[in-house]
Amino acid sequence: MPTPPLPDVPASAEVTEIERALTRITYLSTRARRHERLMALAGVPLDRAAVALVRQIAESEPLRPGELANRLGVEASHVTRTVQQLEKSGYVSRVPDPADRRAQRIELTETGRAAVARVRDAGARGMQLALADWEPEELRQLATLFHRMVDDFLECAVDEEPEQRTAPA
Repeated sequence: MPTPPLPDVPASAEVTEIERALTRITYLSTRARRHERLMALAGVPLDRAAVALVRQIAESEPLRPGELANRLGVEASHVTRTVQQLEKSGYVSRVPDPADRRAQRIELTETGRAAVARVRDAGARGMQLALADWEPEELRQLATLFHRMVDDFLECAVDEEPEQRTAPA
């Protein structure tokens, strides 16, 4: 489905600043050095692609590889290779798709669930350190606004990628 055209109205100064801040935080959170430090803290030897994949599986029911590729915005071949590596390492397993026994879904193993929990914990502890001077009410407001923004982004993208709406808040 084609991407809908952008409105012919310039973005407000506030929206422009939000976009700039999101670009900065995305850059900071996806740097290779940060990823390596996070994996060391979590004790999980996974590359960024593998972490994205196991986190996506953890946020949903077991998924077919094609569904994973769509949700992650990557080619199916990337998912296939990453799943093979994760399967060999014991983080994921293949299970029959109940809707079509010929197809397979990818699910986390106990090892995979534990790894995701450690990665999330290490990330949350790092965020706690960065936001230590914030008041609890400010953190609640930020969390509420972030969830609202994500929901609005998903609502706006519903025509492009309807499967994204199934991701939990």
